[in-house]
Amino acid sequence: MLAEGFSEKFDLIYIDPPFFSGADYSVVEEKDGKKSISFAYKDTWGNDLKEYLRMITVSIFAMKELLSKEGLIWIHLDWHAVHYVKLIMDEIFSSKNFVNEVIWSYKSGGSSRRRFSRKHDTLLLYSKSGRYKFNPQKEKSYNRGFRKYSFKGVEEFEDEKGWYTMVNMKDVWNIDMVGRTSKERTGYATQKPEALMERIILSSSDAGSLCGDFFCGSGTFPAICKKLGRQFICCDVGELAVKIAKSRVE
Repeated sequence: MLAEGFSEKFDLIYIDPPFFSGADYSVVEEKDGKKSISFAYKDTWGNDLKEYLRMITVSIFAMKELLSKEGLIWIHLDWHAVHYVKLIMDEIFSSKNFVNEVIWSYKSGGSSRRRFSRKHDTLLLYSKSGRYKFNPQKEKSYNRGFRKYSFKGVEEFEDEKGWYTMVNMKDVWNIDMVGRTSKERTGYATQKPEALMERIILSSSDAGSLCGDFFCGSGTFPAICKKLGRQFICCDVGELAVKIAKSRVE
């Protein structure tokens, strides 16, 4: 149910909930050259997958109520539980309203001798109906051998790498994580990059649209909503998350 007095519906909902990673996360803050580490949130769930999925399911039911008929919802997860949540989303939103599985590929430290290195997250995109708002984004598609094709009616461009055309974006996104020396770094352990949020917001909403993030963590989503002229309502249960997000938005 909607809160009393709240009649608006969201055009876009994005959530980056706990991943069932079995770890605790922190915030590293620096002041006057001194670093301090504070607890951010726990993602252990007593190692009980059912408890974790119960939380996710209840959240998804609530968000479906809040989403407009033309709205889109993004669920950001990784290998730990995305396959379970995909089935839950298929049940609640209907498999026919599944729009995309987007792979966010990134570079980060760490590798293994026992498996291929895990270097991507998965974003599930669903609509509430067949009538949803989507703004295709463009990306470079380099010609074979980086040579000029000169095809009739095809506009080509050249950069330092070679010749390319502009095409509708594909479902694998190579975007750098927030590095240790990045200007946008807040110290929040699971902070997501502004470039990732910008792509999601631009593709799934218009200026003035109402957007929501109910696990807003370090506040990247509301900060970019503000930058792009979107209305937003965001929240988090973590005190430090709210403090950091509020500071970024202000």
